[in-house]
Amino acid sequence: MSYPFQITSLEQYHKDYKRSVDEPEAFWASVAENFQWRKKWDKVLEWNFSEPKVEWFKGGKLNITENCIDRHLKTMGEKPAIIWEPNNPEERVRTVTYNRLHKRVCQVAQMLKNNGVKKGDRVCIYMGMVPELAYAVLGCARIGAIHSVIFGGFSAQSIADRLDDAKAEYIITCDGAYRGGKDIPLKSVIDDALIGNKTVKKVIVYTRTRTPVSMIKGRDVWWEDEMDIAEEQIEKNGVVSFPAEEMDAEDPLFILYTSGSTGKPKGVVHSSGGYMVWTTYTFVNVFQYKPGQIHFCTADVGWITGHSYIVYGPLSAGATSLMFEGIPTWPDAGRFWDIVDKHKVDILYTAPTAIRSLMGFGLEPLKGKDLSSLKILGTVGEPINEEAWHWYDENVGKKKCPIVDTWWQTETGGALITNLAGVTAAKPSWATLPMPGVQPILVDEKGNEITEKDENGLLKGNLCIKAPWPSILRTTYGDHERCRTNYFATYENLYFTGDGALKDENGNYRITGRVDDVLNVSGHRIGTAEVENAINMHAGVVESAVVGYPHDIKGQGIYAYVIYNGHHGDEELRRKDILQTVTRIIGPIARPDKIQFVNGLPKTRSGKIMRRILRKIAEGEVSNLGDTTTLLDPGVVEEIKNGKL
Repeated sequence: MSYPFQITSLEQYHKDYKRSVDEPEAFWASVAENFQWRKKWDKVLEWNFSEPKVEWFKGGKLNITENCIDRHLKTMGEKPAIIWEPNNPEERVRTVTYNRLHKRVCQVAQMLKNNGVKKGDRVCIYMGMVPELAYAVLGCARIGAIHSVIFGGFSAQSIADRLDDAKAEYIITCDGAYRGGKDIPLKSVIDDALIGNKTVKKVIVYTRTRTPVSMIKGRDVWWEDEMDIAEEQIEKNGVVSFPAEEMDAEDPLFILYTSGSTGKPKGVVHSSGGYMVWTTYTFVNVFQYKPGQIHFCTADVGWITGHSYIVYGPLSAGATSLMFEGIPTWPDAGRFWDIVDKHKVDILYTAPTAIRSLMGFGLEPLKGKDLSSLKILGTVGEPINEEAWHWYDENVGKKKCPIVDTWWQTETGGALITNLAGVTAAKPSWATLPMPGVQPILVDEKGNEITEKDENGLLKGNLCIKAPWPSILRTTYGDHERCRTNYFATYENLYFTGDGALKDENGNYRITGRVDDVLNVSGHRIGTAEVENAINMHAGVVESAVVGYPHDIKGQGIYAYVIYNGHHGDEELRRKDILQTVTRIIGPIARPDKIQFVNGLPKTRSGKIMRRILRKIAEGEVSNLGDTTTLLDPGVVEEIKNGKL
């Protein structure tokens, strides 16, 4: 498969970038021509950020699974689409060809139809990292159902909130999942989430761990039984077929929940046509993908990175995507390097958190591992610090592999600011240049463009984007006003990313971190309000305030200031009780790293908590707290400073 839209030189990057800004409709029409459409679009782009309303390839008809699977069958049906590496290295690897993927996705589509799922229905998927997760996602897309994947680390309460928000009627899950040395009981978590639920009609359960599970008659069915029935229905005279549902380019493809600055998770909605074009375009260009290469993205499909760069982007490009069930440190810290050696991986795309964690084990786990197949390295989820960048470059890439530092978000659908491997220059810890079609701008608090350079000759401000790219979020599910308020109301006619950034004289961008009340912990976005709400659910807690602080491994850690009036146990036991509460309500990923008990919080006279002060104390910047005279009780700051953990 060739990619006519692949950028192969710096000169072409500048030319394409200019055209994408000057003539966006002509530019993106020329890219979209390379996909399979049932009907071509009537208009490439219509948009208005004030509503907000964005429509790409308006009037176009397609089904994304025909682009990810069917169009590849004639020329590369027997080529591997997915290589699955199990959690246990002793277990058999599974190689799924495009032909096999086609059959399995058709089976899932038929199975969903048999169980009453229709176009537009919401299907919640809560599974481990097994190939069946990819089949489930694509099976939903084939019949036009909207999938909503929930990461396997979320608690029953978090799942219940998401099921309620999406009004999901169907769930696909596993009996359990393997993750390192742990067995995670997914089905029993789903059972807890469904207590009191009135909308879910069916739960389809895939057998992975053989954990004993409760199966409720009339509601719960086994994946294997349902797939057997579907197999007979889709095979006629040795030919497999299940017609893909015709979708409008703007029909929703999936909902993915992300933490917000209020306690309630936001359901980010991505469309079918624009998302397909953008994920494929960025996959091919950022990683400079060549047919036959093995692309190993280490993310979980429960997050946007897994959606875009394990499933949709690579498969639409006819690539081979390696999917890993486990974690980088089990059974030992050489697992990633074993996988690269074993499968002769060409592209490795992982998180700075994973790199920093593996750095802590030294170079011993790398010894004896053949990493010579690697051609390109990538990072995702958070800015990478220079020390980790150089360690990755020297010890994994042997200084021969370009490193792409990709900046993007759940809401953007795919990479927005990044170097293109070996084509545009890398700069350690800088995301560098925008992709064609992406128009960044740095603004001050009032929305004025930053033009004054700082003492280092850099522009510094809040990162916004001036115009839509094809995979920009379309709405937040069931609450369009929340989408407008969160992303488009802060600054007029701009998409506000919530991040701060620097820009150098060559147009390179460096992301400096969140400027809103959202933390970036190990590449996962967690709203401070969501964590505070969970802490405040604990019986002895009066009030809490949560901020981020620099963490050697996670990038950002969670620091909680808690006012407690209970009498239960000593301080350490209280901390454990609070952590247990957060785990129960959100999940282990939101557990605070530090909990400081305080008698009061710094508040303005109007009652607003001054998180700026708390953040500086948590970061250790106690000598420069700024003006505290506007506080209701300035004395509380001294007490917090003295009690810092």
